[in-house]
This record gives sequence, structure tokens and C-alpha cells, in this order.
Amino acid sequence: MRVLVTGGAGFIGSNLAEALLAQGHEVRILDNFATGHRRNIESFLDRIELVEGDLQSYERAQTAVQGVDVVFHLAALPSVPRSVQDPLTTNAVAVTGTLNVLLSARDAGVRRVVYAASSSAYGNNPANPRFEDATPQPLSPYAVAKLAGEHYCRAFANVYDLETVSLRYFNVFGPRQDPESQYSAVIPRFIRALADGETLTIFGDGEQTRDFTFVDNVVAANLLASTAEIPSGEVFNVSCGASVTVNTLVRELSDIMGRTPEVAYLPARAADVRDSEADISRARKTLGYEPTVRLREGLERTVEWFTARG
Repeated sequence: MRVLVTGGAGFIGSNLAEALLAQGHEVRILDNFATGHRRNIESFLDRIELVEGDLQSYERAQTAVQGVDVVFHLAALPSVPRSVQDPLTTNAVAVTGTLNVLLSARDAGVRRVVYAASSSAYGNNPANPRFEDATPQPLSPYAVAKLAGEHYCRAFANVYDLETVSLRYFNVFGPRQDPESQYSAVIPRFIRALADGETLTIFGDGEQTRDFTFVDNVVAANLLASTAEIPSGEVFNVSCGASVTVNTLVRELSDIMGRTPEVAYLPARAADVRDSEADISRARKTLGYEPTVRLREGLERTVEWFTARG
């Protein structure tokens, strides 16, 4: 199968591209390296086709989708705080970029688009665990933009008969996640702080809950979604289906790394969701998805990866 991974030099995209290569697929990556890194793909760069460009350009999207069977659309600016600071750019990348991908895929005869949606769409909906039919209550510009992409996927499935699948990721972590960015997710930031003996910063009281999901589980869900016989336009939660508090996460990482950190609690950030846990029964039943890497193992593997790279 010939595939395109948008955002393929990013954290999740590079892990997915590597897995696709391992299965014998022909892989093309489109990335503008705004948040992705060449180091993420250097170990297999000679086995892929790399297209550099921005999805805000319809012409670039057209070029990238030519001749592919499936598009895995992961390109975005993945940060709630960034979207609060700069909603215009978040919208342009996530909404206009997704529309360009869908239009190009439609016109090029692509069989299916697998879209990286986000659990942020649920916001503070009181239903917990989250199930896919719950009413979205997005709190941040990022959540609104990612939800708009879902709606575009469903519209293209209904109007243009383009097969689409949306996967709502829950707090993905693992190797290649960038700890350097000011918008880094909590786990790489905590690992780096513990390794360097620095104070860990938690926004809020630390009792907020998250369904942390190791990247291999997300990769597996994408692979399943690319071939499964499912109703076009469907939405699936992708997670471990279990949540922990941020304070518990700190204790787990401290135990794994053998460090006892100082923790500073700051006021909760604007648009942060209080509690988040996924119901993954739909993905289990329809996709055959089953998370194989649980939190402790995922944290151990992530710590090992970061430690090996200093």
C-alpha cells in the first residue's frame, strides 16, 4: 500500500511512518518541520519519500497525495497553550490544512483518510469516561480547530464519498516527544526535570486526571483504521481506557527514575480540562483495537529512550 503521513517528522507521525515501513508499505512524508524534526526520521530517511511543504498550500497538498492509497493526516500545531496564544495560526494549520488534505485526497482518488482528532473536543463534558457520542464542549481554540477537522471528515464522507476515519487521541506520550519546546507535553518535561534535578511544575493541584496513552497504541489504532471495514466518517477514541492523576504520574516517574523531586504548583492554565478518561469500547468492537502497552511499561520505555539520548 502506498501511504502519505502528514506531519510525518513529528513525534507520532515518525513512529507511525516507521511502523508502516516495517509492514512493507511505501511511505511518503509531508512536513514543514515547524514542530517536527529531521532527527526523528533520519534512521529511515533513505527508505521514504520526503516532501517538504506546508498544508496551508493547497498546491503542496495536491502534490503530496498523488498516487497514494491512504492518507494519515497528523499534521497540526499540537498544543492547547499555543492555541490560546495564537488561535489564528492554529486555525489555519488545523482547519485550512485539513480541508486542503481532504480536497486533494478527493480529487486524487485516495481510498481513505485517517485523521488525527483530539480528546480535547470533549472539554469539560461531565460524562466521564468520555464516549464518542457525548456532546463536544471544546474549551480551547486547539480543541475547536481539531473538532472542525472531524466535521470536515464526516462531511466529505457524506457528500463526496471519500472514506474517512477520525481517531481521538488521549494524551499520547513516548519516544521522540520533544521536551525542549515551551509547549511540550507533561511527560517529557517531567522526565527532563527529574533527570536534571530540577523542580517539577504542575499547573493546578495535580489531582486532575488524564488517560495517558503510549504512542505504540496510537500507531496500532492508525494501522487498524486504515484497513478496517467500518462506516465512513466514524469517530473512535484511542487511549488506554484508564486515567490517573498528574500527582500519581509524578510518583510513577519518580519511582522509575529513582528521584525525589521538588514540586511547584501553579494556578491552572486557561482552557485546561479537569478530568479526561476514554471509553474505548467502540474501537475495541469495530476496529479490533486493544491497548497493549499500559502506563507503567510505557513510562519505563520512554524513560529508557530519553536516558539513552542524554
